[in-house]
Amino acid sequence: MPLFQHTAYLLFLFAIPLLVLGYILLLQWKKNTQKKIGDERLVKELIKNYSPKKHRIKFILLIIAFIAGCFALANPRSKEGTEKVNRNGIDVMIALDVSKSMLATDINPSRLERAKQVVSKLIDRLSNDRIGIVIFAGRAYLQMPLTGDHGAAKMYLTAANVDAVPTQGTVIADALKMCGMAFNKAEKKYKAIVLISDGEDHDEAATKTAAQLSEEGIMICTIGIGSPEGATLVDATTNEVKKDNDGNVVVSKLNEEELKNIAEKGNGIYQIFNNTEEVVGKLDQQLNSMDQRTVTEDSLVNYKTFFQWLLIPALLLLIIEFFVSENIGNSFQLPGFLKRNKNKEHITSHIKSFFVFLLLSTSLSSALFAQKTNSIIKKGNDAYNKQDFDKAAVQYQEAISKNPADEAAQFNLGNALYKGNKTEEAIQAYNNAIQVSKKKEAKSEAYYNKGVVLQNGKKLPECIDAYKNALKLNAGDDDARQNLQKALQQLKEQQKQEQQKKNKPKEDQQQKNKEKPKDQEEKNNQPQPQPSKLTKQDAEEKLKALLQQEKNLQDKLRKVKSGDPKRPEKDW
Repeated sequence: MPLFQHTAYLLFLFAIPLLVLGYILLLQWKKNTQKKIGDERLVKELIKNYSPKKHRIKFILLIIAFIAGCFALANPRSKEGTEKVNRNGIDVMIALDVSKSMLATDINPSRLERAKQVVSKLIDRLSNDRIGIVIFAGRAYLQMPLTGDHGAAKMYLTAANVDAVPTQGTVIADALKMCGMAFNKAEKKYKAIVLISDGEDHDEAATKTAAQLSEEGIMICTIGIGSPEGATLVDATTNEVKKDNDGNVVVSKLNEEELKNIAEKGNGIYQIFNNTEEVVGKLDQQLNSMDQRTVTEDSLVNYKTFFQWLLIPALLLLIIEFFVSENIGNSFQLPGFLKRNKNKEHITSHIKSFFVFLLLSTSLSSALFAQKTNSIIKKGNDAYNKQDFDKAAVQYQEAISKNPADEAAQFNLGNALYKGNKTEEAIQAYNNAIQVSKKKEAKSEAYYNKGVVLQNGKKLPECIDAYKNALKLNAGDDDARQNLQKALQQLKEQQKQEQQKKNKPKEDQQQKNKEKPKDQEEKNNQPQPQPSKLTKQDAEEKLKALLQQEKNLQDKLRKVKSGDPKRPEKDW
């Protein structure tokens, strides 16, 4: 179904009732004028060659041409290339470790940056597959549900960092469970998980979880990021080498054994990272070996405009009206500039034709202008797809300079600026897209992208408002709902931390105030030394008893520690 690009021009259609009213008043004026002349026979003699029927035909032709011109000016268009496309693919969930141990530099520039490069290359290879992303550290979060929008997947990948998960650790089992829940439970195949981690996990449940997921038809492939020798970590708060609770230097090592076991239980392959292209190539080959299902979806190429199919008939109607004679017996007449004509009605008709022609000329120039703007946007899209975001932004800005109300140019400019790390300018572009967008869906998408940019910039109150506005316009946007929940949780934790920082000085001061009188009281109440009433033999006996009690206590503690199977706690 065609949609109109410039719906504001349709407001000209409200002028039609005024034109009809004017025509009726003109006919009434003619009748009154005839009556004023008085001699009815004389009036009939004067207008014997005038045809009221042809006059009405000329007016109807003008009205139809005017309507066609208004619709042409609004530029009706449809989604060109929107068709049912069949593709063969699978669903792939990517579990990315974002714990602080991934900041180790035994792989330059860091384990996390190399892991993100692998995921980005893999997304490019999986052109026919749906992709989802789970990030994890001490907890696992669904960063992006399964989608065929690979551009959005890369945007979410860019936002993945160690600050995205407040709780530190490496819960691989939770990450695998989260990936499993993202799949369609009704299917027993066409599903794969790619786990990218340094494997620093002390949870034995990871291999059990992998075996359970394998029974559900899910293949699990693992990629080890790091080195068996390991590397030290830098504490972000002190900028010094990180140490554990016992004061020992922390060395983060790649746990290959666990990653191999997970891949084995998940009927996949394990690879240690050495080269991005090689790792991605082998992984792509493994995923292509799986059974693939045929998925039917809409594919959008571009817009096809139809203004010319309205403009041409309108011009033809104008030409016909221009030559239609109002005299009886003459169907057509030469235009007034080729033949003298004393009938003033023809002059009026030519003036009306001129104004309608002017309207249609404006329509044509506006439509051609819109076509030129679309061509510029297309160049920007080509540059964006080639990841030349600066060039894409320049093209979108050029389109906006020609037509500031172009919502596609404003929206795409926001995406290009964000990818070029110009967040403030991107937010402004999304705000402009929200203002010029006429449809709820377009406004909702602009609010959603604005929320993503704000959330990645840690501007949580603003991003929450953006997600809420997106949901108001499109209540079925699951991505906005999930991101809103995550942002609310982050804001709650942030407020809790700020409150703790505010309360700490007060608590310290209260503790000092309590300790001062207590110390003074203890000093005043300190007992004075008294002469010993114990004999030397009694003192030796009591000392032996105390030593025996201490030995018994130490033996008891050793038994408790040797029987404690708990894993050591870590915050990296």
